[in-house]
Amino acid sequence: MKNDRMHGKITVLVAGVVCALASMAAVPAWADAGVVTVYSADGLHDGKGSWYETQFAEFTKETGIKVQYVEGGSGGVVERLTKEKSNPQADVLVTLPPFIQRAQAQGLLQKFHPKAAAHIEGGSDSYQPLVYNYTNFIYNAAAVKQAPKSFADLLDPKFKGKIQYSTPGQAGDGTAVMLLVNHAFGGKDAGFEFMKKLQDNNVGPSASTGKLTALVNKSELFVANGDLQMNMVQMKDNPNIRVFWPAGPDGVRTALSLPYYVGLVTGAPDSNNGKKLIEFLLSRKAQSTVSSVAYGLPVRKDVTPTDANYKSFHEAMHGVKIWTPDWNVVLQELPADVARWRQVTGS
Repeated sequence: MKNDRMHGKITVLVAGVVCALASMAAVPAWADAGVVTVYSADGLHDGKGSWYETQFAEFTKETGIKVQYVEGGSGGVVERLTKEKSNPQADVLVTLPPFIQRAQAQGLLQKFHPKAAAHIEGGSDSYQPLVYNYTNFIYNAAAVKQAPKSFADLLDPKFKGKIQYSTPGQAGDGTAVMLLVNHAFGGKDAGFEFMKKLQDNNVGPSASTGKLTALVNKSELFVANGDLQMNMVQMKDNPNIRVFWPAGPDGVRTALSLPYYVGLVTGAPDSNNGKKLIEFLLSRKAQSTVSSVAYGLPVRKDVTPTDANYKSFHEAMHGVKIWTPDWNVVLQELPADVARWRQVTGS
């Protein structure tokens, strides 16, 4: 997701008014009955009139509760919660797998079963899916006339210094690239061997996925990784961007399922407000706007959008196979996998 996933920003939303405050490192505690603090991975606040912006404004209008919004990397926001464990600052966490699983495993999330969970699949006793999303890659259609058809095509010398993907272990999308490559090549040995070869064309590590979009749009890069929800929003302001899914050696194009998840923070200073916000964001009313505003997919089984964005989302993924890994296994193996990635790429 945008600025994926280490640069942070803070925003307070009061009845729809957005006010930038400070950097992520300088967040004060808000133990206030009229405030709820959200630590979130980026992507759902992208663009003017974003889903977060509109929903937070509506939440404040209905409840009188202000939303303090802190944005960072999917791994970064969990690291921040870990550092603050003895003195929690956040009430609600929104992040990607496997970092939501890490938060639960580290005791950073308290048990909370929202009423909306009855209409949602894939959650746990500490977190629920919030918006469905999937991995993809992007390319500059002005510089590259045809999308690369396969991962092998990315090894072409014409892409030297023109490919970049976000860093596994730091960025949710970057971690997904590593997992997807290993899956596409049928195992870790072949997957890491490909990533070693790809390093000849790769610019180098990037803590941010979202910032890669502008670089591709300006032809500073030709290809980068991304996720469909974020990139479809960004395409409005980046006309050269197109999405694609490269095929593995078996000819199959695959996208990894990468939902945003939401959970209630252990020791939240405003726990009741956190519960109210989670229920609000998972309500039928809020979920019915996910596709039309955010280009994501709603998680409620009783919400089926008919808007143009929903149709575009499905059309873009036509012929692409969806893969969902066992995120608990991913979490267990992640340190060793990231270490191996660093070793083979020299990163």
